[in-house]
Amino acid sequence: MRPFTFINVASSVDGKISNEKRIQLRISCEEDLKRVDELRAKSDAIMVGIGTVLSDNPKLTVKSEELRKRRLEEGRDANPIRVVVDSKCRIPLDAKVLDESAKTIVAVSRIANSEKVNTLRRMGVDVFVAGDDKVDLKALVEYLYKIGVRVLMVEGGATLNWAMLREGLVDEIYVYYGNMIIGGSKAPTVVDGMSFDPPISLDLLDVRKLGRGILTRWRVLR
Repeated sequence: MRPFTFINVASSVDGKISNEKRIQLRISCEEDLKRVDELRAKSDAIMVGIGTVLSDNPKLTVKSEELRKRRLEEGRDANPIRVVVDSKCRIPLDAKVLDESAKTIVAVSRIANSEKVNTLRRMGVDVFVAGDDKVDLKALVEYLYKIGVRVLMVEGGATLNWAMLREGLVDEIYVYYGNMIIGGSKAPTVVDGMSFDPPISLDLLDVRKLGRGILTRWRVLR
C-alpha cells in the first residue's frame, strides 16, 4: 500500500522550472502560492529531492497561521511531515528542513555516510535506509503509508519527479504555467532524466486561469 501521491510544480511556458544555473526563480503568482499552501495543509507529508534542499533551502511548512490552526483542530500536527530523498546523505546539518517546525524524514541509500546518518539521528531526524546506491522509492512510500501518510505531496525537483513517475508512484500532477519564458537547453524541466518509452499518458482533469498564469491538473494513466 502507498499514499495517494501528487506532484506540484511551477513552470515557465517553455517547461523550465529554473534557469541553467539552477537558481530559484519566482514563477508562481500570489494566487498560486496561496494554492500551494492549501495543498500543503491538506497533505500528510511533503517530499523533495536533495537537489531542491541544496539549491533552495526550503522550510517546507504551511505558511498560513489559519491553515496550521485548522490542522491542529483536526488532530494533526501544525505542519505535514517533511521527507527528503537524499541517497548519499548530503543534507547540510543546518538545512531549514531540519528545524523543529515539523517532523523530518531523510531517506538515504546504503552508500550513505554512516557517521552523518548517526549525527542526524542524534538530532532527532528519522533516517530511513533503503536501496543500494539510490533510495528505493517504492520502499519509502510503503514506509510512509505504514506510519500514517495517506496523502503525499511531491515538490520536486525535476529528477525526483522523473524517478517517481518512472516507478509508477504518482497519481496526479499539478502544473502551474507562469507568464514567462526562461529558455536554456540545460535548464531543468518539469521532469528530467531519460525519456519515457512509451510516453506516460495523462488525462486532463482541470485547466483554469490563475493570476497571470494557467493552472492544469492531470491524472496519470497506468
